Amino acid sequence: MIHIYKDAEQAIKGMADYFVQTANAAIKEKGRCTVVLSGGDSPKKLYQLLATWEYGRQIDWDKIYFFFGDERYVPFTDPANNGSMVKKNLFDPLRIADTNIFYVNTSVPPDEVARKYAQRILSHFKNKPVRFDLILLGLGDNAHTASLFPHTPVLKEQKALVKAVSLEDQQSHRITMTAALINEAHAIAFLVYGAAKAKAVHNVLEGEKDFETYPAQLITPEDGVTDWFLDEEAAQSLRKRE
Repeated sequence: MIHIYKDAEQAIKGMADYFVQTANAAIKEKGRCTVVLSGGDSPKKLYQLLATWEYGRQIDWDKIYFFFGDERYVPFTDPANNGSMVKKNLFDPLRIADTNIFYVNTSVPPDEVARKYAQRILSHFKNKPVRFDLILLGLGDNAHTASLFPHTPVLKEQKALVKAVSLEDQQSHRITMTAALINEAHAIAFLVYGAAKAKAVHNVLEGEKDFETYPAQLITPEDGVTDWFLDEEAAQSLRKRE
């Protein structure tokens, strides 16, 4: 479902309300909730909003377990590290216990990082299917999501839960959950705002099917729901506005 809001602030609030609703539903049903967080600049304001008293008091945070959809291959102390950003804006203000947070350990080689993170995910779910209750995603202006970038081998990955990605044009590495794992989630929510993302939003939602060029098109869960939280600027190129 596509939700379009007047501006970025309203889109972020819409996503925050959805987060509360989805987390509480999972906690009521199972006694716990598993959430996958996104990094980058767009979700920072979402995390800051969730950490406010207004939103923070609506959730039993001790029952939420946090994972990361992707991570930059940089030290935890690096400002570009997703885990560090979320710790500052969400975990610390809410005093989330370290036992509830599954950071991506980037202190070993990239392939080993991916392998160990996949093992930690499997250990958390034990013998049950690996299905996260909620996965938060963003969208790059090149239509990437998580660290599923255009024309990278990870786009074809069907078996692995987590993979290392080499971005030659950026001379960097990323660690990412695969589309196959993301698509197993009960709920997936994209937060996208700003005019710079309008073309990517159109290409992913209404463009011709081309997963290599528009990787976010890979996110199509068979047994889950996907919601898009957009502001007017990000949605301006859509022909069909639901």
